[in-house]
Amino acid sequence: MSTYPAPHGDTAVVIYSGGMDSFTLLHRALNEGYHVHALSFHYGQRHARELDTARQVCQHLGVSHQVVDIRAIHSLIDNSALTNTAHEMPHGDYDGDNLAATVVPNRNMILLSLAIANAVNIGAHRVDYGAHGGDHVLYPDCRPAFVDAMDRVAQIANFSPIAVHAPYLHASKADILRDGLAMGLDYRHTWTCYEGGDLACGRCGSCRERLAAFAANGVTDPLEYARSPETP
Repeated sequence: MSTYPAPHGDTAVVIYSGGMDSFTLLHRALNEGYHVHALSFHYGQRHARELDTARQVCQHLGVSHQVVDIRAIHSLIDNSALTNTAHEMPHGDYDGDNLAATVVPNRNMILLSLAIANAVNIGAHRVDYGAHGGDHVLYPDCRPAFVDAMDRVAQIANFSPIAVHAPYLHASKADILRDGLAMGLDYRHTWTCYEGGDLACGRCGSCRERLAAFAANGVTDPLEYARSPETP
């Protein structure tokens, strides 16, 4: 893990899933000098491996961290392979056929809304969100139009305007990894796999995308996989 300069006093709420994108985002905010309050959400996702990873990282860094239990809404968003184990998890690279299975309805609007409320509540001025360019085709709630709209709403929804900050909005996953590697980050401390096994599966779309990012940077993923993954 890296060390950080003394914060300049401002606080950023970072939506932190425990995955590699939000892991990079968290460290970027720390490197910028922000006090960070990390928010993770338990919304009834298929497994809690990412949340466990997030707890461990924040404890190690001494970062304020809150896991918010919103499983009461699970029945409203359970028509997804990510929230319902009765749905088969698709394997292979992301494409039009398997994309719909991994969409959680309105997820990022829900999480951003709660993070914005938390930012107002604790006197923060910014919410950091890990949407990236590789998700534009896949998920509407990761596209610039959505992020821009949420930023505009966050400016007027409360007496205290909040900025929705998505620094990787036009970056690829390989770009995000490159940024993290330049910061000296160890991606062993992340969990990306959609499955909740002891080891990452190496077959789901999320694993495949992660492996492609490492391959694009010419480095080996330090995470262990249940099988030797093929280069995407």
